[in-house]
Amino acid sequence: MKQIIQDLKKGDTILEEVPVPLVKKGHVLIKTSKSLVSLGTEKMLVEFGKANFIQKAKQQPDKVKMVLDKVKTDGLKPTIDAVFNKLGQPLPLGYCNVGEVVAVGKGVSEFKIGDRVASNGNHAEYVLVPKNLVAKIPDNVSDEEAAFTVIGAIGLQGIRLLNPTFGETIVVVGLGLIGLVTAELLKANGCNVIGFDFDPEKIKIAKSKGITAINPSEGTDQVKFVETFTNGVGADGVIITASSKSNEIISQSAQMCRKLGRIVLVGVIGLDISRADFYNKEISFQVSCSYGPGRYDEEYEQKGNDYPIGYVRWTEKRNFEAVLNAISVGSLDVNPLITERVPLKEFETIYGDMSSSKSIASILEYNSTEEPKNTVTLNEKEFGGNKGIIGIVGAGNFTSATILPSLKKLNADIKYIASSGGLSSTTMAKQYGITNSTTNYKEILTDNEADLVFITTKHNMHASMVLETLRADKSVFVEKPLALNRDELNEIIEEYNSRNVSISVGFNRRFAPLAKQMKKVLGKDNTPMNIVATMNAGFIPSDVWVHDMEIGGGRIIGEACHYIDLCTYLAGSKVKSVCMNSMGVNPEENTDNASILLKYENGTNAVINYFANGSKAYSKERVEVYSQERTLVMDNWRKLRGFGFKKFSKCSSKQDKGHYNQFNELISSQKSGGESIIPFEEIVNTTKASFAAIESLKEGRWIEVK
Repeated sequence: MKQIIQDLKKGDTILEEVPVPLVKKGHVLIKTSKSLVSLGTEKMLVEFGKANFIQKAKQQPDKVKMVLDKVKTDGLKPTIDAVFNKLGQPLPLGYCNVGEVVAVGKGVSEFKIGDRVASNGNHAEYVLVPKNLVAKIPDNVSDEEAAFTVIGAIGLQGIRLLNPTFGETIVVVGLGLIGLVTAELLKANGCNVIGFDFDPEKIKIAKSKGITAINPSEGTDQVKFVETFTNGVGADGVIITASSKSNEIISQSAQMCRKLGRIVLVGVIGLDISRADFYNKEISFQVSCSYGPGRYDEEYEQKGNDYPIGYVRWTEKRNFEAVLNAISVGSLDVNPLITERVPLKEFETIYGDMSSSKSIASILEYNSTEEPKNTVTLNEKEFGGNKGIIGIVGAGNFTSATILPSLKKLNADIKYIASSGGLSSTTMAKQYGITNSTTNYKEILTDNEADLVFITTKHNMHASMVLETLRADKSVFVEKPLALNRDELNEIIEEYNSRNVSISVGFNRRFAPLAKQMKKVLGKDNTPMNIVATMNAGFIPSDVWVHDMEIGGGRIIGEACHYIDLCTYLAGSKVKSVCMNSMGVNPEENTDNASILLKYENGTNAVINYFANGSKAYSKERVEVYSQERTLVMDNWRKLRGFGFKKFSKCSSKQDKGHYNQFNELISSQKSGGESIIPFEEIVNTTKASFAAIESLKEGRWIEVK
């Protein structure tokens, strides 16, 4: 299928060929008939993509500070690599989609195949959308009209926050697409509406809808006009739908308001607010978030858990439905807003020069007759029956920033890369010369040539995919963790023991050059030692998926397992028992501020401090080892110092956490038929130890690792 994307590095807007997504639980797959180009939002994205690096930096000063902090801790090259990797990930454009449902996922009962629906899907021939971001289209509403659903919901949410009553005077600043829809909905709500814009054509359309529309460039003072119009009272409220860097808009909006007036910001403007403008009248100000309640809430959007209507009357989905109803009954007429209709293949007509475009609403038309394909072949390549042919499942940031650059240096043979949406996998396939991009990872499992599968999906998918891979008689590398609970782990152990393939987990720290140097200078006598390992992991908001115990497993199981394995490698022994204590008065099942105590079979004692409340300016990782009146101190995988060693005092390295070495050993082992690069019993022991840490936190005692 074809999809419009924005290349943030080069600035190009591209019609890309990508595989069609597979329908999944809680989602519907839609074949697109029309989509609406939101010129305001998309113009900002396109212009950001075309800007040079200095201009991009000026637009995002907060990101510049993050980059500078990363340079201090990680060094220049890793930071530059991370920035370019981020810019190398294109953005899908569009969020106003209309089409026909062609597949329905599990747990979806409100839609069936053949339904006409509106959604926030991208500009693509097929879109996969969560059910709470989809609404049925009334029979008397055309696909073109329904394409305004999401835009209408953005305006409607601003209105709901303003809470206007019948007869109030409301000002709409900016009569672009959202502004015109907002003004008309306010009119339907029984409000007196004043609109301001500098475009004569938009003023003309607004007037035709009964809106008092003014062009300030003709000499009208906006504040004085509102004062006169309201007999000196001032506007009851202002909705700002304009896009401008100027601070003048917010100041004028406050001056237009009556005492205790309300201002809601839907657009993007300068927000250097003058206290005096707001103080005397006690004006309230609020920023509207997209389509309504539920936006960016993982539980609502991705898991499909609706808010009870008695408590949240207007969710984003119910706002979609309200807009469609307004179009159906004639209280919202969007047809006059359509400026042009453009076939998808002629998309450059719209995107070629958006800066000078006078279009209000551009409709993209789709008429694809091709059969949907879940796999796109980007280049023909013969693998000649070689071993170590790789298929990658998961095309997220870790794959693009870490795995693929390492595999490229190794000249690894990669036949497939899979992602749920198809865009990220296609982008990476083109960049790294991978043969196929797919949305159906099962194609990798049924291909006899692919014998090594990398799994880099969300944590809750690891165990089931590992099992599927083992049952397909393929070796597997899975990014940590291997499993999220004992039942999953036991099933993997049973399956592994019945197969002649290998399992590797992404415990890369033991393969780092400085970790190998530490192991070397400590010697092979297996003497007990004390290890203190600190991970200054950094804060992650509580609503991010890694904290969800069902999806991410929490940061101890999902991330601290790295250091359990590292301590195991240095100790040369397996964990015997675990005790974990967390910061705070009431220990919970999940934490990312904790100290983990490990007792090893050979008498080694290890403490892992996993903290999320430290400064990002400080080193992210630090390891200290105390053994036989000797001490090793490793700082952030860049420096290693030894004290008390006869033939070692210090060494340094570029920041290297062992990924390249790990993949090198993995591929070599796969080609030669060697053993797993980490003994399977150590992988199991580390996984069980991470489970024991959580159990210890819950029960407040030492837990034996069995």
